[in-house]
Amino acid sequence: MQVKIVGDKLGAGKRLSGTYTIPGDKSISHRSVILGAMAKGITEVKGFLTGEDCLSTIRCFQLLGVEINLEGTSLTINSSGSFSPPLNTLDVGNSGTTLRLVTGLLAGQVFNTTITGDASLQKRPMERVTIPLSLMGSNIIGKYAPISIKGRQLKGINYTLPVASAQVKSAILLAGLYAEGETIIEEPIPTRDHTEIMLKYFGADIAKKGNLIISRRASTPLKPQSITIPGDISSAAFLMVAASILPKSRILIKDVGVNPTRTGIIHVLKRMGADIRFHNERVNCGEAIADIEIRYAPLKATIISGVEIPTLIDEIPAIAVAALFAEGKTIIKNAQELRVKETDRIQTISEELSKFFDKTPIIPKQDGMVIQGGFTLNGAEFNSHGDHRLAMSLAIAALAAQGDSMVCNSQCVDISFPGFFQILQIHS
Repeated sequence: MQVKIVGDKLGAGKRLSGTYTIPGDKSISHRSVILGAMAKGITEVKGFLTGEDCLSTIRCFQLLGVEINLEGTSLTINSSGSFSPPLNTLDVGNSGTTLRLVTGLLAGQVFNTTITGDASLQKRPMERVTIPLSLMGSNIIGKYAPISIKGRQLKGINYTLPVASAQVKSAILLAGLYAEGETIIEEPIPTRDHTEIMLKYFGADIAKKGNLIISRRASTPLKPQSITIPGDISSAAFLMVAASILPKSRILIKDVGVNPTRTGIIHVLKRMGADIRFHNERVNCGEAIADIEIRYAPLKATIISGVEIPTLIDEIPAIAVAALFAEGKTIIKNAQELRVKETDRIQTISEELSKFFDKTPIIPKQDGMVIQGGFTLNGAEFNSHGDHRLAMSLAIAALAAQGDSMVCNSQCVDISFPGFFQILQIHS
C-alpha cells in the first residue's frame, strides 16, 4: 500500500486541531495476554491494541492451549494457568517482544517448542536473551529465529544486564517465575517497567530495590485481573511532534500512558521548546495516565544521550522529525540499539528523511545521528522498509513539507497504530 500526503503549501496554514484517542499501549497489550495466560481463571482486558504484533501474541498462546476471545478492543482470557505443547511451530511474525518474552516463559515449561518469525525478525539477535536463560539451566538452540526450546526445570540467577533492555529483563523475569530460588536482575539504566508493574498487579512475588529487581517462584498461580490499557505514548509521539511543527496547531490526546520510564519523549520535546501540558493525571492498574495537550511552538536543537535513551528508544524516529524543524544541530548518541530494530533505524531514518532535501541535513553515526534543523522540506517519494515507526515519521514530516509526498509500503503502520492515516485525514 502507498499513501499520498498533501504537503503544507506556502500560505496554506496546515495545522492539527481537536481531540484524539490513540490505540492501546503495545507493550502493555503484549503483557496483558502473557500474564493473563499465566493466571488461573478469567482475565478481562479493555483497550487492547489490535495491531499485528499483539495479534501474534494472542495466536501463540492459543496454540499453547489458552482460550482467548477478542471482540473489538476487548479481550477475554480463560486459562488453566498452565500450557499444552503446541502442535505447530509458534510464528510471531514481526514481533520482537513476543519472540523474546515468550522464549523466557517457555524456557521453564516441561515440553519442547520451536519459535520463528518473519524474514526481518530472523535477522534480530537472540543471544542477549538465550545467554542468561542458559545460565538458568535452559536448553535453547539458535542465535536467531527460528529457535528451539527444550523446556526444563530452571534455577534462579543473579544477573547484570550488559545492555539496558526491557525485553531481556522481562524474559528473565518470566523464566524466574518457573525457577527454583530467587532471580535477581540488575539494570545498568532503568528501562520500561510494565512487566514488573503487571506482575505485581497479578500477585507475583516481585520487589525492586534501587537498580535490582528481585523475583521469586510463585507458590500459587497468578491471579486473574481486569485490565484497562492506556493509549500508547509511542503512538502519541507522532501526533505530539506533528502538532509541534505545524503552526497554529492545538490538540488534546486522551488517556495516554505516562509511565515515568516511557516519558523521555515528553522531556526531550519540552527541552526543545514544545508546549506540552498534562491534564487529568491518574493511576489505573498500576500505570500512570494523563490527557496530553500540545500546542505549536518554535523548537530548538538539543542533545539526547545516556540514561534518556531507554526511555525514548522507540520514539527516536519521531524525534528525528522534530529535529528537522528545530533551530540548530540536534545530536542523538548512545542509541546503537536502533541498529537492531525492525530495520537498521539509524541508516533508514537518515536515508529516507534526507530525501526531503537537496543536501542531506542528517549525518548517521554508529550509535546515533546528527541532525541540522531549519531547512525547508520538499515533497518526495519514500519507502518505509516495512518499519511502522519510520512510515509514521515520514508521514508527519511530509505534512509540513512543501509539495506532495508518497510513502510506499505504508501498511506496516497497522503493527502499532491502526487508523493512523485516517486520524490525520491521509488516504491511500
